[in-house]
Amino acid sequence: MRKEKSCGALVYRTKNGEVELLLLKHRFGGHWSFPKGHVEEGETEVETALREVHEETGLTIQLEEGFRQSVEYYPRPNIRKQVVYFLGYADDDRTRRQEEEISEIRWVPLKSAHREVIFRNDKNLINHAKKFLRRKFFRRNERKNPAPAQTDSQTIGE
Repeated sequence: MRKEKSCGALVYRTKNGEVELLLLKHRFGGHWSFPKGHVEEGETEVETALREVHEETGLTIQLEEGFRQSVEYYPRPNIRKQVVYFLGYADDDRTRRQEEEISEIRWVPLKSAHREVIFRNDKNLINHAKKFLRRKFFRRNERKNPAPAQTDSQTIGE
């Protein structure tokens, strides 16, 4: 069995107090997903993810420490593909689409992003990102205000 490896990232931003996720519509297959691509010789997983995000979207992102999710699937008989995803924050939301591979780029509310993707792995990744960001924002609120803090579940989604 042949093995392939790709890396990518779920890219988010905050806009008007709401967390939004970047989705790409792939020309081949016509489905919505996240920036990703094959690991080039000598590259680390992180380097691949950052390069692919920049190539496909024009964005430079900051990766969140502690978020790394790996999924495996079989795109064709006798090929096992592993994709490692990171979570990254974009403070500049001006995207530039890689026209050869991407037909459309869209920011969607994180709380409803699972409705836009069709693959179970992508839905699971979105759920992991929601949980991670909920914990991150809750800890930030706790540091600012030692009293019981309101969670950001409205902006992050349940």
